[in-house]
Amino acid sequence: MSDTIQSRERQGRVADAPSGHWVYRLLPRRLWPHAQLARWDRPIGWWLLLWPCWWSAAMAGLAGAGNPHLAFAPFPHPWHLALFLVGAVAMRGAGCTWNDLVDQDIDEQVARTRSRPLPSGQVTRRQAKSFLALQLLVGFLVLIQFNLFAVLVGVLSLAVVAIYPFMKRFTNWPQLFLGLAFSWGAWMGWAALYGKLAVAPALLYAGSILWTIGYDTIYAHQDKEDDALVGVRSTARLFGEQTKPALVALYSGTLALFAAAFSSAGLPPLVYAGLVAAAGHMLWQIRVLDIDDADQCLKLFKANTVVGWMVFGGLLAAGLTV
Repeated sequence: MSDTIQSRERQGRVADAPSGHWVYRLLPRRLWPHAQLARWDRPIGWWLLLWPCWWSAAMAGLAGAGNPHLAFAPFPHPWHLALFLVGAVAMRGAGCTWNDLVDQDIDEQVARTRSRPLPSGQVTRRQAKSFLALQLLVGFLVLIQFNLFAVLVGVLSLAVVAIYPFMKRFTNWPQLFLGLAFSWGAWMGWAALYGKLAVAPALLYAGSILWTIGYDTIYAHQDKEDDALVGVRSTARLFGEQTKPALVALYSGTLALFAAAFSSAGLPPLVYAGLVAAAGHMLWQIRVLDIDDADQCLKLFKANTVVGWMVFGGLLAAGLTV
């Protein structure tokens, strides 16, 4: 078996892992399976988890322009941004590890995932559980740096994270539950600054959920044939040939809810420039999408971090006008 494929006999990269990543250059070979459990070699996951946090922090800072008690307004609190970054990496890794523990039986039957550390035997379930606990500890240490209200809001997210891996067995909408988990940061940025919630972060949360369903539907088209064989459900299978119209609805809803969130927060007009740019990028994704081209689906899924930068950039640029 190739050195680039992980097997019980030798530790290599999983089948769809990227080549040349720092994980494989800097970490000892014995730690590769743990890095793969946490998906450290695939940063797109923590970026997508991070964006709602940073959007919310930026929206909160901009909404507080002129408030003498908010030192960094109209910009996001830099300490909060740093904490969210570390927390996103830790909690995305914990979520992936938990997902692999729950889905080991499924991963063994899917071509793209059977070379992952658990189904290939490179780590034991006990080792994976210990690694999960370590990552959760890091996430908890990050969380307690915020105010008590934000800590409580953050703890609530664990319920959604815990049930997500099971949803593909029972519903055609597992992407909805992923959205509930991955969008939780939309609450956190606002709660971390103000110690309370409002309509604006609620709208941002709803929009982020639709965005997540959209990009993860594209991602799920990679595995639709194997998923059908093993009985895994997804919006990719549900939408099928109607995926493009579904994405139009999902992404349109995303942008409308983001605009409503910014309006509710009383943000300056330049924030909408970021949404216009994001709309153009989303339209491009839909136009070029070929749901039967797995490689392209992965590339378009990863391209959604550009959407994150566009929205965040609009928020930062608007701060310069206040």
